[in-house]
Amino acid sequence: MFCDATDTLTLDAAYTPSEFRIKWTTLPWEAAEAYKLRRAVFCVEQGIFIGDDRDEIDTHAHLLVALSCVAGMPEQVVGTVRIHESEPGVWVGSRLAVHAAFRSYGKIGSSLIRLAVSSAHALGCESFFAHVQSQNVPLFKRLRWDTIQEETLFGRSHHLMQAQLDAYPPCATPESGFVVPYRRAS
Repeated sequence: MFCDATDTLTLDAAYTPSEFRIKWTTLPWEAAEAYKLRRAVFCVEQGIFIGDDRDEIDTHAHLLVALSCVAGMPEQVVGTVRIHESEPGVWVGSRLAVHAAFRSYGKIGSSLIRLAVSSAHALGCESFFAHVQSQNVPLFKRLRWDTIQEETLFGRSHHLMQAQLDAYPPCATPESGFVVPYRRAS
């Protein structure tokens, strides 16, 4: 069963992911569900965009997903982020989104960030930046990011932040990514 990101999901004992796989998209359904999740978060939930959040960056960005898995099989896209090289050696991450029903699970957002920076690092990244909504700045600081400046984007408070690349060893296999065991955050 592949759930639509806009569906209301009630988690109970019948549905408990055994793990999460964090990876670059390799299948069309992964990308389609990632875009649905972004619309649910940025258009419906936050009201930042009307109708769709896709832009010209999506034509050349790498799309990453967090997949919930049951018995080792991917069940649904529960998180996503995109990355792109804005100029040689300079990479940017954007549109980090985690499904509302999975935000209490540990490490989905941080694992997406880790793979985003580590995979860019393997591709020659010398600097990695992101515009981070202010409520998410503590997470990024824990992950060894520094604020460059505070700014307002789309009518919301953001921080332009830069990753400390030494905290992100290069990952040359982003299509495989890595597995994060199930753990509900306390």
